[in-house]
Amino acid sequence: MKYFDLHCDTIVECAKQQKGLRANDLHIDIERGKTLEQYVQCFAVFIQDTIPEEEAFLFFEQKALLLRQECKKNKKNIRLCHEAGDLAKARKSGKMGAVLTIENGSALSGNLENLDRMAKLGVKMITLTWNGDNKIGTGAATDTKKGITPFGILALKKMERLGIVADISHASDYLFEDVAALSQKPIVASHSNSRKVFQHRRNLTDEQFEVICRKKGLVGLNFYKEFLRSEADEADMEDILRHAEHFLSLGGEDVVAMGSDFDGADMPKGIKGIESVGELYNLFLQKNYKESLVRKIFFENAESFFIRNNLL
Repeated sequence: MKYFDLHCDTIVECAKQQKGLRANDLHIDIERGKTLEQYVQCFAVFIQDTIPEEEAFLFFEQKALLLRQECKKNKKNIRLCHEAGDLAKARKSGKMGAVLTIENGSALSGNLENLDRMAKLGVKMITLTWNGDNKIGTGAATDTKKGITPFGILALKKMERLGIVADISHASDYLFEDVAALSQKPIVASHSNSRKVFQHRRNLTDEQFEVICRKKGLVGLNFYKEFLRSEADEADMEDILRHAEHFLSLGGEDVVAMGSDFDGADMPKGIKGIESVGELYNLFLQKNYKESLVRKIFFENAESFFIRNNLL
């Protein structure tokens, strides 16, 4: 099977635990990824809200360079994708594709010029906030009734010029509304589930999902057990399917994708890591989903988005 995942925290965990990307005991490594027919993984540099904003850009840069080093060290098996055509090159050479992203716009350290450096390093997507507020706007965990800041408006406009996608996973409802109104290009929720299926402020409302559909964006299903159901410890793969099913009922056939949050979240029953996605794929088939649709959800929608928007 083919698998395209919009979000993981693996490269930050590799740095934290001093482990390599080739083989480890985390949720993702290259060796286990080899079992997939084709595999593209977005590697997010996750920046916690506790990291001072003035230090965040340096933190990002260090982790971005680590991903580059790991790809170079394992170049026979993985390709860092940062230019148009790179996905096709990874596919033709039978390599895993790695895409650099950022989780938390605090990485800019309040300086728009840092976006130029991010673009040169290959960043393709930035989750605008994490749970709290930053200089771009308000996060999902805040009760502040504000959305995007004046700096955030400038950042969003420059991101679009540079070909960096705005990711509204973790955004407050107010920030989502502002970004949806201001953005001229598609937006993405790289790792977000349905608030209708499970009422959690980190999940998307039906209206938000429909906005992303109209803007021809993407929504990656999040495997984090706390976002799947109220009894988190009972969550399993069936719950992931429930969120997918609801999004599909809203017309999301070309929008629903995968955004596991591997190495950044506790997984539901049945999900150990990248080696488990085949079982999830088979579960969709067992529930009588057409394989053509399952292929879209697990790979083709994400691949099409990045190629269609001339990102990779």
